[in-house]
Amino acid sequence: MVDEGVICKGQWQGQEVLGIRLNWRKRYITLGPVATILGLAFKLRDPERLLGEREDIGITVALVPADLPGVTIGRRHVPSMHAFQNGPNEGHDVFIPLDNVIGGPDRVGQGWKMLMSALAAGRGISLPSLSAAAGAFAAHTTGAYARVRSQFNLPIGRFEGIQERLARIAGNAYLLDGARRLTCAGLDQGHHPAVISSILKLHATERMRIVVNDAMDVHGGKGVIEGPRNYLANHYRAIPVGITVEGANILTRSLMVFGQGAIRSHPYLLREIRAVGEDDTKVALAEFDHVLWKHVGHALKTAIRAFARSWTGGLFAPAPNAGKARRHYRQMSRYAAAFAFCSDIAFLTLGGELKRRELLSARLGDILSELYMLSGALKRWEDEGRQDADLPLLDWCMESGFATIEQRFAELVANFPARPVGWMLRLFIMPYGRRRTAPSDRTIRKCADILLEPCPSRDRLIENVYIGGEDEAVTRLTDAFRKTIDTQPIHDRMKRARVRDPQVARERGLITDEELKRLRGADEAVAEVIAVDDFAPEELVHRTSTTSSAPGSDSNGL
Repeated sequence: MVDEGVICKGQWQGQEVLGIRLNWRKRYITLGPVATILGLAFKLRDPERLLGEREDIGITVALVPADLPGVTIGRRHVPSMHAFQNGPNEGHDVFIPLDNVIGGPDRVGQGWKMLMSALAAGRGISLPSLSAAAGAFAAHTTGAYARVRSQFNLPIGRFEGIQERLARIAGNAYLLDGARRLTCAGLDQGHHPAVISSILKLHATERMRIVVNDAMDVHGGKGVIEGPRNYLANHYRAIPVGITVEGANILTRSLMVFGQGAIRSHPYLLREIRAVGEDDTKVALAEFDHVLWKHVGHALKTAIRAFARSWTGGLFAPAPNAGKARRHYRQMSRYAAAFAFCSDIAFLTLGGELKRRELLSARLGDILSELYMLSGALKRWEDEGRQDADLPLLDWCMESGFATIEQRFAELVANFPARPVGWMLRLFIMPYGRRRTAPSDRTIRKCADILLEPCPSRDRLIENVYIGGEDEAVTRLTDAFRKTIDTQPIHDRMKRARVRDPQVARERGLITDEELKRLRGADEAVAEVIAVDDFAPEELVHRTSTTSSAPGSDSNGL
């Protein structure tokens, strides 16, 4: 961190007060170009000891009015061609009073806690909500498009290759919103779950990437060609923004999820660390020995649980009476015990080295993350009344998640630095090898069918998706979807009579004039939906020039 503040005296509103002289330079600041007050984190020093005996006070967060002398607000960035207010700013010898520190003078040096607390809430809301919305949007539009778009006289959604993508979109949409609801419930109760927010930010944005990519693949050229008819391209371009901001996903996965989560959630590890840091050696040894033996007892119980549940395939693992989902709870209990055992063994054998073994830490973090995300899916199943029609979506989430968990366990065992320890882990947690694979074809087909036909399950999955106004692309797609479904019985009647031309069917008396009108209306609606935009060369030149205008102007084509 190059941003620095120095305690000194200066002029503020005509009076000499004790304050901070700031110098900073920031590259990427959300809302920076339009903010009137900047929230600034910096290293604070007190070389003259005006506040006390410490010279290096530490990271501090303060509010800085953007109109103060010395503050320079940079021009706008254009992240992935989106109208997202982001830009640089800097300050040179900017003076603020101590009261501008968040929390006042008593909170100097406590900025890191503030930042982590703010991120704990923000990362659990903004980007996960964006990802859940993208999942629901992709489920609606891709399911509708796969239903109205035909090849070989068959909706493309009936081809199994497309159904695999539709099922993945539907399953991830269900999972994302379940995890979002679970996390927001905790935030509503006043909790600040830093690790859970990291899990959700990381895996929600990664699943958004999968969902949007699948949607683009199903739409084909429709998703590639730019223009007003394209309702997917903006989502596609926005993916790197979500992946990068509020803690880049590579860093979050490799260092934060398991690195922070294990210490925060372990019943004894944090107490052992605090005992080691105790100044009084006698007290430190007594406390450490006391906690250590409790840790040993905990580890033995964890080992027994992991061994018993793994060798029995989770058959007798504890689970609530959750109806058809009970089997999933049993497997969750099995994998949770295996994860706890692996975590203890990793800390015991690797110690501080585990922090540098990022690949191992990331795999353990993936297991923890899957357990949390799947918990959100199970909670959604319960909250929505255990809907039998939604069971394929829950099954897809659980089968996919369990396959990922076993894959990470297998990678952990195969790459554990101490090979005898790896063999022991395999004996305890994977005695029969990796058994879980991807969701079954039957589950895939059922999930895809939910997106291809109007039904309560589809309505729950795409609840609150914005359809748009009369002339918007998604509105036209929704209208074509409804008309296609409405006229399907007419097509079925014609198919049984082996007549493809509606006009011939009318002449033979197979359909009425009103049904012929409905068929033609549906065909026109579908033709409008599958059409893409085109432009004259001079239009493209104009669009290119306006897009290249100064980012701070209103004519930048965004």
